[in-house]
Amino acid sequence: MKFVGFKTIFKFRKRLMIAAGFCLIAGVLFLWGADRAVAAARGRIFSAPELIPPRDVALVLGTSKQAKYGPNLYFRYRMDAAARLYHAGKVRKLIVSGDNRRRDYNEPEDMRAALIERGVAPEDIYADYAGLRTLDSVIRAKKIFGQTRITVVSQKDHCERALYIARNHGIDAVGFAARDVSLRRFRLKQRWREAFARVLAVVDVKLLHRAPRHLGPPVPIEFQE
Repeated sequence: MKFVGFKTIFKFRKRLMIAAGFCLIAGVLFLWGADRAVAAARGRIFSAPELIPPRDVALVLGTSKQAKYGPNLYFRYRMDAAARLYHAGKVRKLIVSGDNRRRDYNEPEDMRAALIERGVAPEDIYADYAGLRTLDSVIRAKKIFGQTRITVVSQKDHCERALYIARNHGIDAVGFAARDVSLRRFRLKQRWREAFARVLAVVDVKLLHRAPRHLGPPVPIEFQE
């Protein structure tokens, strides 16, 4: 029976550590590159209605109304921003796009109700029930609702990612940044989630050319002149 010597084991461990080091460096560089690619949209994001160029339609990206700690502030601030944009006359119609996979969970209907409470006319709200991911919401705004010039409403970091996806799918988009959540523990968690979401966005757009999970018949948005 032949035993493996200590030198052989040492060499194997050394090579394994070197390979792991290269993988770590490559991963960090990819994270950094994805972040830079997505952040290029920063100059097209606005936080004041008077500064943002007018568009016919805003895409309001969905999130849960409730969080583990209580009402979801990301949801509340996002609805506030969408209503503010609408009442300033900067958009005429709103697409509320979110998840509706479970019978007891319906982001678009929650958003619709919240916007109506904020004075948005019901006939100016269009619900997208298949916005399972940001990529789905953005592409469906074009493929289903026929919009190639939109304003995206969400928090700033999320807007950057949505605008990156839009640019790579032939959509002329600007972003309207909702107020962010200032609590440190939530911001830190969100930053980590956003970092990996940006990597996934780049992979989806540049490598996998991923399409929305669901498409369907067109839904024309009607404007009264």
